[in-house]
Amino acid sequence: MFAIIQTGGKQYRVQEGDVLRVESLKGEAGDKLDLTPIFVGGDSTVFGEAASQFTVNAEVVEHGRGDKIYIRKYKSGIQYRRRTGHRQDYTAIKILGIKG
Repeated sequence: MFAIIQTGGKQYRVQEGDVLRVESLKGEAGDKLDLTPIFVGGDSTVFGEAASQFTVNAEVVEHGRGDKIYIRKYKSGIQYRRRTGHRQDYTAIKILGIKG
């Protein structure tokens, strides 16, 4: 059985035992989360209003920051060069199960 959840403006396909990095969520490591899926698949397919009867149980594993991404800007002829960096915060969660 698998489910598609939405968090942080992105959708993720998950199943029991998966560990994934999502946008930052509130909660400390070890806290439990209940997420509402938008699609549940497996033996039968459920989506829309019927999928809201299911819950995806997850546990916060850790909080962290991703690798640095460098952004470079350049304009030819006028000696314009800029370089900045960005590190995105994330929360790693482990899927404990899909209940319904």
